[in-house]
Amino acid sequence: MSTGDLTAGELRIFIAIEREGSFSAAAQKLGLTQSAVSHAVNTAERKVGAVLFQRGRGGAQPTKAGKSVLGHARRILRLMDTMKQEARTASVGETTGTVRVAAFRGAAFHLLPSVLGRFGRRYPRITVDVSVVRETEAGIPGQVRAGLADLGVATLFSPIEDLVSKELFVDPYVLAYPAGHPDPRSLPTIHWNERTSAETEGWCARQAWLPASDIRVEDDSVAMSMVGHGLGTAVVPRLTFAGASPKVAMQTLGSDAPSRSVGYVITPEMHHSAAVRALIAELRAQPLSQSGGQRRRA
Repeated sequence: MSTGDLTAGELRIFIAIEREGSFSAAAQKLGLTQSAVSHAVNTAERKVGAVLFQRGRGGAQPTKAGKSVLGHARRILRLMDTMKQEARTASVGETTGTVRVAAFRGAAFHLLPSVLGRFGRRYPRITVDVSVVRETEAGIPGQVRAGLADLGVATLFSPIEDLVSKELFVDPYVLAYPAGHPDPRSLPTIHWNERTSAETEGWCARQAWLPASDIRVEDDSVAMSMVGHGLGTAVVPRLTFAGASPKVAMQTLGSDAPSRSVGYVITPEMHHSAAVRALIAELRAQPLSQSGGQRRRA
């Protein structure tokens, strides 16, 4: 095993192989020869003491060790970019750079537009790239952990190992129903696929008025559209209702109604980025009337 450190060039080669799917395609993308790419990977594997890619006729796929190294590689390269951005900021006295945000659909549609509007006016030289990520499997924390996003806006269920997570507001669930219907709880329920807490699942299981339904959709916006067409009701977070059609009305669910915690997720190292800290400050300053939620009492 070699004791040398991995180089930035080797890290970029790893990422290119994963993205392009083969050594040859990565070499072409980077303007290198295939033998140079193979040599770099072989050298790196000796340094870390593990096989990073499985090679075959179908291309190259990262091993379990390779996936771990790739996550660190993206974060290290991103930190190097941040270092250069911070140096320029210190030199010119104006915060610059790019912040990559991963957010669930409701936050991207109903929370971020007003936040980014104010942020852009305050920091015109910071670019924000937003991607919408489903909250399934690794979800938004997985994007942050893998170095694919600098900041995640996510539903928080519990402390997230190796990441920093902070609550922004509590988002209560409400009943969305066709506007003008005299007895919404008599209607079928439109279910949508959502990762929920055990408390929310328990609350729903105790509600005898929530009937079974053969309408199940993937997205809360689709559920809201169906509610607007009179097909039934849907239990949704209040933030989802922020963009509702006039054909959809809202009913609160009582003092024991379930809620979800909406917050941000970030790696410890990116928490020191001036651009990321500035965006977090803007998120925390978001008026609750616009987010649809409430702060937790101390």
